[in-house]
Amino acid sequence: MKVCIYGAGAIGGWIGAGLAQAGCRLNVVARGATLDALRERGLSVMRGEQRTRVAVNAVADPAELGVQDLVVVAVKAPALAAVAERIAPLLGPETLVLTAMNGVPWWFLQGGFGGPLAGTSLEAVDPGGRIDAAIPARHVIGCVVHASCSLDGPGTVRHHFGNGLIIGEPSGEATPRARELEALLQRAGFEARLSPQIQKDVWYKLWGNMTVNPISALTRATTNLILDDELVRGFISTVMLEAREIGERIGVPIAESPEDRHAVTRKLGAFKTSMLQDVEAGRPVELDALVSAVRELGQRAGVKTPFTDALLGLARLQARQLGLY
Repeated sequence: MKVCIYGAGAIGGWIGAGLAQAGCRLNVVARGATLDALRERGLSVMRGEQRTRVAVNAVADPAELGVQDLVVVAVKAPALAAVAERIAPLLGPETLVLTAMNGVPWWFLQGGFGGPLAGTSLEAVDPGGRIDAAIPARHVIGCVVHASCSLDGPGTVRHHFGNGLIIGEPSGEATPRARELEALLQRAGFEARLSPQIQKDVWYKLWGNMTVNPISALTRATTNLILDDELVRGFISTVMLEAREIGERIGVPIAESPEDRHAVTRKLGAFKTSMLQDVEAGRPVELDALVSAVRELGQRAGVKTPFTDALLGLARLQARQLGLY
């Protein structure tokens, strides 16, 4: 099976290494120091002091690879538009595109999902529908990642905890291709499962990180310190209640309370969110996929979001001042 990882960062590298070990022919689209490292040393995953190294075919130009069976898109949301401009050579009629990304994806309202908003696009994540035109939803298998990884350096991923991949068709159908991909990911060592409604899994993960991520970027605090402050925790809970009401309007109700979700986050211990890592590294932040999209959904679903608006405004202003948005 020909597999291409588009975005060989922490999550993309982790998934790619597993697929290579499962016997897939692994191609990677990369650039700069990452491209050089992959060509010279291959792709490595560190678990403690144990290193797993796999060989990859790394290129800068997707046209060198041709049509793939599976393309794993694992870039941060701000980079997706650039990927969409260059992905065409990788896509044939049967190519699957697995989107291992945070936040609300461009295909979120496809597949008959979204109630009155079904079939529409979100300007916050896909202005003008350009991404949808380049990567139509018929290619897409959604993916929610439950794992923590970081980069020790170009081409070297460090896996911290978690091994879960939830996948699903935007339509919710248990199609043969989705079941085959689930089986492949399981053979690759992941705790993969097929979801009957991947949008619900996307929304539930978002419900936890749409607040903690930008607040960590604003405060530079780890998750345990954020939740230990009762005033900050109360603000987070109020934003989550706004998002929960939006979810009810569009077909992804959440029965839990914010405090239930906080308890889940606390079990992960003291860790730096991905957005905090991006700020510290001077990388663009994923505010639109995590917060702007929620605000837009609220506006279109008739839900007022004053606390979400405040969070977005503060985080966006900080990011602009840092040149990261």
